[in-house]
Amino acid sequence: MSQVSERYALALFQSAKQHEVMALVEEDLRVVKRAFIENPELKNLINSPKLTSENKREIMTQLFGQANVFVVNTLLLMGERKRLNEVVGLVDAYIRLANEEQGIADAKVFSVRPLSEEERTSVSSVFAKKVGKQALRIENIIDPSLIGGMRIQIGNQIYDSSISSKLERLQRQLIG
Repeated sequence: MSQVSERYALALFQSAKQHEVMALVEEDLRVVKRAFIENPELKNLINSPKLTSENKREIMTQLFGQANVFVVNTLLLMGERKRLNEVVGLVDAYIRLANEEQGIADAKVFSVRPLSEEERTSVSSVFAKKVGKQALRIENIIDPSLIGGMRIQIGNQIYDSSISSKLERLQRQLIG
C-alpha cells in the first residue's frame, strides 16, 4: 500500500466519519474494488495515455455515479491527479481505518460447507477476543479439500483445525 492511497483513504475516512456515512462509503468502496479487480480491462482503460482527463471523468461517473458522493468525488479527484491506479490500495486502507475505528477485523473462514449464522457468531466471538477485537467480519470460503473442520485467517494469523492439516501433521510424525 502506498502513501498516496493511505492519504486519500484517510481524507475519505475523516469525511465519511464526520458525516456519519462510514458504512455506506465502505460498501461502495468494496463494489469499486471488485470492479477494478474483476475487470483488468478497466484498469488498462483508466491508465491509458490516450484518454483525456475528461474521458476518465466520464467513465468514472458512468460506472460509479450511483455511489456515495464522497466516493465519487474521491474517484474523480484521483482521476484528475492521475492516481486511479491507487484505487485498490485506497479501498484496503479505508477498510483498515474503518475496522480499527469499530474494533472489527476481517476474517476468511475456510470450511467444507457454508457456515450457519450461529457458527459465524460463535467463530466471531471466540476469535475476535484472540486478536483483541470486538467482532470479526467473516468471509466464508468453501474448500472441500479441508475434509472437515475449518481454517481461519485473520490478517497474517492462521488458525487451522481442519482434518486435512491434522492428517498432514500425523503423516509427517509417522514418516519422520
